[in-house]
Amino acid sequence: MKKLGLIGGTSYHSTIDYYRMINEKVGDKIGRDQNPPLILYSLNIALMRSGDEEKIKNEYLRISKELISIGAEGIIICANTPHMVYDFVQARINVPILHIGQAIGDFAIKNNFKNLGLLGTKPTVKKKFLENYLKENYPLEITLPEESEIDQIHHYISKELTQGVFSKASKEYFLEQMKSLEKKGADAMILGCTELPLLIKQEEIEFNLIDTTGLHVDLAVNFILGQ
Repeated sequence: MKKLGLIGGTSYHSTIDYYRMINEKVGDKIGRDQNPPLILYSLNIALMRSGDEEKIKNEYLRISKELISIGAEGIIICANTPHMVYDFVQARINVPILHIGQAIGDFAIKNNFKNLGLLGTKPTVKKKFLENYLKENYPLEITLPEESEIDQIHHYISKELTQGVFSKASKEYFLEQMKSLEKKGADAMILGCTELPLLIKQEEIEFNLIDTTGLHVDLAVNFILGQ
């Protein structure tokens, strides 16, 4: 098995799911009497809240190099928003970063989705790093929320979900946003914040959901097992 380095902490709630699910899914394939070698670095989420892009990029690079120095053969960033550092960090290290966009794009193509609605933090929506990755690598259209809704979406994510608060009000709000994205042409919804799959489950609703956490974990499992 390949040794994978995990960069988590944004938030620790979803990082726990990454760690648990990677262990469980590898165990499903090789037997639950075994588990994969993982190295987890959980950073302080205050780094992301600072909005200091240079500091964020350089810290992710430092952490990646530290993980590599102790044996990581690949890196997974356990969240959507920090993928803003992908181009900067990947160009400066010699192991692959497993991009969450690959997990999303592969799943969308497999399921014949054409137009993906994107729900995520303000940086994820406004900086377009995820949207651009998907458009550059897959024949997909990306539909964004109304400009007037982006701040409220970010508020629910940063002030509630990443702090472990999963309220009825936030769930109803995100379901309304999905209805709006569907009206604009989206045939599937990217849960572009790794806490959103903790709030909304596919079996509860009619929309096609793209669970970025679960799909990213599958990518990690395939890497670990060399598949």
